[in-house]
Amino acid sequence: MSILALLLLLTAAILHTTWNLLLKNSDDKYIAIWWMVFNGGVISLIALFFTGLPPREAWTFIFFSVLVEAAYFITLSYAYQDNDFSLVYPIARGAAPAFLAAWSVIFLHETLTGGGLIGLFMIVIGLVVIGFSNLLEAKTAKLHIRGLAVAVFIALLISIYTVIDGAAVKQVPPVPYVLTIFCLAPIPMIPFIFKKYGWDRLKQPWQTQGLSLLWPGVLGITTYLLVTFAYRIAPLSYSGAVREVSVVMGAFAGWHFFGEKMGSVRLIGAFIIFAGILLVAIFG
Repeated sequence: MSILALLLLLTAAILHTTWNLLLKNSDDKYIAIWWMVFNGGVISLIALFFTGLPPREAWTFIFFSVLVEAAYFITLSYAYQDNDFSLVYPIARGAAPAFLAAWSVIFLHETLTGGGLIGLFMIVIGLVVIGFSNLLEAKTAKLHIRGLAVAVFIALLISIYTVIDGAAVKQVPPVPYVLTIFCLAPIPMIPFIFKKYGWDRLKQPWQTQGLSLLWPGVLGITTYLLVTFAYRIAPLSYSGAVREVSVVMGAFAGWHFFGEKMGSVRLIGAFIIFAGILLVAIFG
């Protein structure tokens, strides 16, 4: 993997961690994330007046990407009602790169080197280790299969919209493509979000956080633009795994800024991930 692609992905991971920290104190993080998505859509619509729309060949990718991302967002809302799922969600982030590597080889005909494959495997293992640290901290004696099954399904959705976007930006300019995705993504979610929460509950974050909710939207767009530029110049299988280093950065940020427990298991997971990234950078 090129140094430029690696720098783009690591910068994107830092920005991803930053907007998560901005939403950390929200009473309902899911609603705050919805506003991030909605505000990102408004900002993207304005930006499209300056960049222009993506070319015609991009619209099939856009249509399916928006549908899958809407399914991801809606599934995530229902999944968080299951306490088990909140524990295993980091495992979903770890499983997604494994699915993505498979789709990249099958549909994009990518070829993985031996060293790159070992690095990719280490990243996935490290992410799963960090995910299981949540279970250890919660001291859960029994994990319901439903929570794990939903996590795997969400990993599948993540991998599908990632491979769609990765394939698209190798053919069309990333900037108008990403802006259009962000512009359209809130539309299929609006009926669901208003039916589930109602306006009175949705407007509460604006009353407590005000215009500060705009910053996560800006950072979300910037993050994904950096990621798609990396997708354009590097193998998607490696890029999709490296971007998940944001899970590690989020754990460190929670420990540093909010006094959350880091724990020896998470440190082991972080070490495995960074070793995997090093292998991908050298051999991928």
